[in-house]
Amino acid sequence: MDFQPTEDQKALREGIRSFVEGQVSFARIPELEKAKGFDRDLWNELAEMGVFALRLSEADGGVELGFADAVLVFAELGRRLVPGPVVWSHLGAGLIEGAATGQTVVGGVDLLGPADDPIMVEYFDSLDVLLILRDDGIHRGDPKSCEATEVELPLEPLTPGHHVTSLPAGERIGEAAAAARMRLEGAALVSGVQLGLSEGALELANDYAKERVQFNRPIGSFQAVKHMLAEMFVKQEAARAGAYNAGATLDTPEVADVQRAVSSAKITAGESAIRNARTGIQVHGGMGFTWEVIAHYYLKRAWVCENQFGTQDEHAEIIATILEQLD
Repeated sequence: MDFQPTEDQKALREGIRSFVEGQVSFARIPELEKAKGFDRDLWNELAEMGVFALRLSEADGGVELGFADAVLVFAELGRRLVPGPVVWSHLGAGLIEGAATGQTVVGGVDLLGPADDPIMVEYFDSLDVLLILRDDGIHRGDPKSCEATEVELPLEPLTPGHHVTSLPAGERIGEAAAAARMRLEGAALVSGVQLGLSEGALELANDYAKERVQFNRPIGSFQAVKHMLAEMFVKQEAARAGAYNAGATLDTPEVADVQRAVSSAKITAGESAIRNARTGIQVHGGMGFTWEVIAHYYLKRAWVCENQFGTQDEHAEIIATILEQLD
């Protein structure tokens, strides 16, 4: 498979990049934080850009693109720390009326992995529909029927969470195979977000290294800092290879094992996002640990993504099982 983006894909990526850089500037982060990570105008603009309807057919009001294209788009959203339940709403388009157009905000709970307590729901107060992935299928629930308590100090300021103690049974709208497929697709899209986090953390650190002066020299000229930035670049490219491979394999499943490709992407991109965010904070020195510097948002968002649609450890177990079956 050729992992180089086509000219159309490059144009798609540049269009999304231009949009999110204009609408989600770093200066706007405090405003979005006060809004608990959800801005209705921004959400509608994302819908108008086709983020949620990207893979729907033209007959259903979509753009009729593939997962390879979706990974590129979600990488740009991650790169700029775009908040909101974008992955779940994208997955819900075609299943939930209004999700593709942004009129219905869709969140979700993944109960297909190992038992996890407590159950956390992100952006709970902003949701219209809650998708619940269970062993027997996809269930549609009403967030208002949940018993939930807001987390006072969320892991990431732009990703508010609620601890849900009671989930509705909901209406089953998809079979067990559909739930497993949605979880697989969600993991691929999150790996795209994690790729974007790797890129964003590197860009932030690289820019700072060029402008921060010590001993009358930019700190980027020091060999130790150069090595840190070079390692971040290697991690970023490893994440890119994994995320692109997952998207391409979902589009052409006959060429390879889709589960193996997606799990590999989730591991590689997840590790890269966390490592690059940590190194980016280190490049910023003492400033990196202050709230005003944006670097910490990348690390906290990377931690959030780590727990979406399977952790690195869980996907490593999946790959180990696949390899064991090959023997």
